[in-house]
Amino acid sequence: MADGKDPLKQLKDLTQLKNQLAEIQKRVENEISAGVPQGGSLFGAPFLKGFLAGYVAAKLRSSAIVGVLLGTITGMYAAQNYQVPNIERTVKELLSNLTKGPK
Repeated sequence: MADGKDPLKQLKDLTQLKNQLAEIQKRVENEISAGVPQGGSLFGAPFLKGFLAGYVAAKLRSSAIVGVLLGTITGMYAAQNYQVPNIERTVKELLSNLTKGPK
C-alpha cells in the first residue's frame, strides 16, 4: 500500500469493469446478429428483407408508396424484435440440395 490505494477497492473496481465489458460484449453480439453477418452480403440485411416485403405488398395493392412504406416498417420491426431467418443462406441451401439430388 505504498501508493495509498486499497487492494480491496482495486479488486472491486476491476470486477465492475469486467461486468461492464461483458455487458458491452453482449450488446455488440446482439447488434451483429441482427445485421449483415460476417461473410454475408446485402441479401442478409434486415432492411432489404423489409424492403422486399414492402415491394410484394405494393404489388398486391394499388398504392405502391403506402405498400412499400408499410412493408419496410414491418420488416424492420420484425428484424429487430424477432429471429428472422437469413433468406440468402436458406435459398443457397435449397439450391445446393436440389443440385445434389436424392441421396
